[in-house]
Amino acid sequence: MADEVRIPIKSGADLVPARAQARGAAIELGFTQTDATLIATAVSEIARNIVVHAGRGEIRIRSISELGRRGLRVVAEDRGPGIPDLDAAAGFAALAPRAGLGLGLPGARRLMDEFEVTSAPDRGTTITMCKWRARSPLERLDDGWRPG
Repeated sequence: MADEVRIPIKSGADLVPARAQARGAAIELGFTQTDATLIATAVSEIARNIVVHAGRGEIRIRSISELGRRGLRVVAEDRGPGIPDLDAAAGFAALAPRAGLGLGLPGARRLMDEFEVTSAPDRGTTITMCKWRARSPLERLDDGWRPG
């Protein structure tokens, strides 16, 4: 995977490439097909929110490694109106339009392992979400065990 994949979001037509890029990055990093689908769905829902609520923005996808684990970090940014009630949005209030999968922020939050939203009126919204890859049995064996 390239160091970071950047996907401009300007219209509903950008949802399919965003989803495909997310799925491809996940597969390349060794995620299962199921987890790759979860990541792609979360990215699609966040991209839809950008189109509907802000008009345009960008999604960045990057591989991460931390404390012996590997994962994928997705950052979605827009310069839209912001989320007026961030507590309600972060607390699973329904924000998604009926035209999508209906998951929106709450669904994306449930699909990912880590999820953070920052937003300010008239300054936009940034969503950072991560999914950690389950380690294979061989990776778990390599956690410092060495034959004596």
